[in-house]
Amino acid sequence: MALKIAISAAETSGDLIGAKLVAALKAQDDTVQIQGLAGEKMLAAGCVQLWDQRQVNVMGVSEVLKKLPALLRLRKRMIAYFSADVPDVFIGVDGPDFNFVIEKKLKRQGIKTVHFISPSVWAWRQGRIKKIKKSTDLVLCLFPFEVDFYQKHGQRAVFVGHPLAEMLHPRSNHQSTKTVLLMPGSRTSEVTRLLPELLAATEIMAKQDPQLTFHVALANEELLAWAKPLSDAAKVSISTGDAHQRMPQADLVLVASGTAALELALIGVPMVVVYKLSAFSYFIVSRLVKIKWVSLPNIIANKSLVPELIQKDAKGENIAKHALEILNGDSQNLATEFKKIHQQLHLNASTESARLIYEFINE
Repeated sequence: MALKIAISAAETSGDLIGAKLVAALKAQDDTVQIQGLAGEKMLAAGCVQLWDQRQVNVMGVSEVLKKLPALLRLRKRMIAYFSADVPDVFIGVDGPDFNFVIEKKLKRQGIKTVHFISPSVWAWRQGRIKKIKKSTDLVLCLFPFEVDFYQKHGQRAVFVGHPLAEMLHPRSNHQSTKTVLLMPGSRTSEVTRLLPELLAATEIMAKQDPQLTFHVALANEELLAWAKPLSDAAKVSISTGDAHQRMPQADLVLVASGTAALELALIGVPMVVVYKLSAFSYFIVSRLVKIKWVSLPNIIANKSLVPELIQKDAKGENIAKHALEILNGDSQNLATEFKKIHQQLHLNASTESARLIYEFINE
């Protein structure tokens, strides 16, 4: 009888990593049935999409509050579905605040649960470890320092490496094209806050160096109608869904903090990391964070490799200043540091995760 795996990927970044996991699970057992909350990439990899990931892809306290009733209804439907159609294992991919409740309810019923991509519990809201232990039998960690935290708290966890390190590789022999790429994020709230400041930075930079060219890469089509008039006014070209093709060609990327910053580090592209939350969200989050840095390249290296411009610092003038310093400087040391990050994370994560999941199912 074919194994049944339930999966829930609640964010855009989770869809990319979830797709690699789905492909690896199917490669090791082509009869396995995988279904759940999925994005387009997971669907293409062979996951049956019972619910569309875009229903839950929100960030920030105020943004979540607006969608809370719909989120709660969806989560209730998912719990009811998998309680009736019992899977051999439930895998929560990222989206901890959404997925842990599902995992907890299913675990109480004796269903095995795995959480793939540890939440940043080591960085902020460390009290969540109690919830994790009640919800999750096994945590698959993308970064080595995460396992140390879990072991201290008696939670079963394994470092599997990062799937992105399999997909992305340090570029070589890059020739400058005077190209600056703008990546304002994947969520509506991110793009609407960051893109005006990023475009303001391009105007300042263009005056300093008229040879520079700029391009906005949007994550999806939904924001194009809103963003294109802004980019047209700033005389900056714009496209959707092609960021991964454009990243290796860029001399510099102005990027929203998140998985994209790690992707750039793995490719070896210099960056300025920017981020803005709503005033209310930032008020809450800033009091809970327990680490020096917010961007993954800096956290993994445990030092300041790339500029981080957060909240009030994420202004056009400030972004331009840091960007021009990087463009006019020597980035060789940075390239070396980025290669170290790639070597550390390249462990064939998807295949190893699939192996551990099947091993766990059969225990």
